Amino acid sequence: MTLALIDYGAGNLHSVANALRAAGAQDVAITDRPEVVRSAERVVLPGVGSFKACAEGLWAIPGMVEAMDERVQVDGVPFLGICVGMQLLATRGLEHGETGGLDWIAGEVRKIERTDPAIKIPHMGWNDVSPALKDPAQGLIVPGEAYFLHSYHFQPDDGAHIAAMTDHGGGLVAAVAQDNVVGVQFHPEKSQAYGLALLARFLEWKP
Repeated sequence: MTLALIDYGAGNLHSVANALRAAGAQDVAITDRPEVVRSAERVVLPGVGSFKACAEGLWAIPGMVEAMDERVQVDGVPFLGICVGMQLLATRGLEHGETGGLDWIAGEVRKIERTDPAIKIPHMGWNDVSPALKDPAQGLIVPGEAYFLHSYHFQPDDGAHIAAMTDHGGGLVAAVAQDNVVGVQFHPEKSQAYGLALLARFLEWKP
């Protein structure tokens, strides 16, 4: 089973690849080639940095977004977005101006609002992950603690796409999902046993 880990200059690729292998992935292809994505049986999009920079990096690869649309949206292979890779599922991001996303899950990515002076932004460190009662991720996300690092958060238009929440001076979306697409705001590769278990479930996931 080939897993395409998309290399667009915006992720800690080797940490994610090592975590996927530790979770049981046999064939992880770190790739910026659309043809590899078109033949992959699972696709993972990491992301570190700003929404704008990540979007520009992804769209700068000729044919990559088209290959992702074809393989994930049309063919229906399982997809996992991590941190900004999850945020790119949105319609738009509002970091450094407005930037279009993949628009696979309608919504926007906006700055975390400080409602309490004691709350620090970015939201950084370990925090609870609380799955939604109506679970669009089909059991992929379970209760636990994961490692977060972000200043912007995804707000889906439809609450039915929220797979999990966390709390940082108020509720923040920790995971989104729709059909064969799931995204997590936290970093599984930095979340020790909890993160590895999530990746192992993703490798077995049959949406």
